[in-house]
Amino acid sequence: MSPPIARTQQWLLDISQQQPLQHAILQAVRQHVLALAPGIQEEVKYGGILFADNAPFCGLFAYQAHVSLEFSAGAQLADPHRVLEGKGKLRRHIKLHSVEEVGRKQVAAYLQAAWQQQAT
Repeated sequence: MSPPIARTQQWLLDISQQQPLQHAILQAVRQHVLALAPGIQEEVKYGGILFADNAPFCGLFAYQAHVSLEFSAGAQLADPHRVLEGKGKLRRHIKLHSVEEVGRKQVAAYLQAAWQQQAT
């Protein structure tokens, strides 16, 4: 079995060749996630990349027309910018259709909140 880093790089390479726009969005969000703390781990699972520190807190998934940033306990996150979608008991997500939306939808702030939430 491949080490997680190699699997992540291969997954990203596959996406870059098949869906360049989604790859650019994935990389922009991934940079924000990995900047949260030096111990962030990433793993290819369920068709996307899952991120964890002490516990899993978010995942990135590429779809045909967008990238979905999923929050494991998103229902507990404050949503001051009203960008979280979903009605489940736990999960929420942000749909991203362009790299510009990463900034416009305040992704870094939501990532910070989700990361801090899992640390407690």
